[in-house]
Amino acid sequence: MRIRATSNPAEFKATVFPFLQADPILHTSLLSNVEDRVNGLMHDPAPPVFLSVHDISDAVIGAAFCGASRGIQLGALPDSLVPEIVDVCAELAPNPDEIAGTASAARQLAELLAARNGKTPRQTQGIRLHKLDQFVALKADGAPRRAVAADVEVIAALMPGYRADVGHGLPAAEEEGWVRARIEAGRLWVWENEGRVVSLVGHQATLFRATRVGPVYTPPRDRGRGYAGALTAHVTRQLLDAGSQVCLHTDLANPTANKIYAAIGYRPLVDLVVYRLDPAVGAGELD
Repeated sequence: MRIRATSNPAEFKATVFPFLQADPILHTSLLSNVEDRVNGLMHDPAPPVFLSVHDISDAVIGAAFCGASRGIQLGALPDSLVPEIVDVCAELAPNPDEIAGTASAARQLAELLAARNGKTPRQTQGIRLHKLDQFVALKADGAPRRAVAADVEVIAALMPGYRADVGHGLPAAEEEGWVRARIEAGRLWVWENEGRVVSLVGHQATLFRATRVGPVYTPPRDRGRGYAGALTAHVTRQLLDAGSQVCLHTDLANPTANKIYAAIGYRPLVDLVVYRLDPAVGAGELD
């Protein structure tokens, strides 16, 4: 077995996309992270590290992404391959203090890295990947439309609130550029009511006829009126009509959002977790 590491997203894409395309929904995060970097829609504060795992015939059997802002993203990496990548992650990962993946794989890597670094693993978030089953439209006052260049400042002004809600995001200085690039790519939609933008929904690049919806954000003053649900349903319908399978992530700590997406027809596919490696203050069990 061999591990290949690169900071070149185009090289990594050529290596692993033929493997990942077998299940583009399960591998949605890794696919979109790579694609946005290849196309210049995502920029990193430090060079990322892309890992591919190869068997003795050099066929790809697993892949992972290590980024400075979001840590190590294992995606659907099998548990059996975690010990194979731990040395490379410990040496090369630009931010080895956050690990996301399936519950067992993320925990295993968190434990292995913590033991090396004298830290304590702590589970911080539960994430659920949903795939659309039977679509159901939702309604709200107002109407949806695709975002246009004139919306850049309005949408950028929403991003600090979104960043605060999800606990991560781009630095403030980069948010306007992020919005502008995705509007130009046709990947942002807004819900407008009485002349105001009241909700925002985006989607990732469509890869192998699969697309992930997100981000989804409604400012606090406009919540409880069904805007996000109606707009998510509208964007989902557009993607379906274009011939794509559709999926999205939810935070398991947000029962309202999970209920709304279930009403649209999204069904759970797999649960993921995020671990943080905290400075050790004494012996203790994992959360």
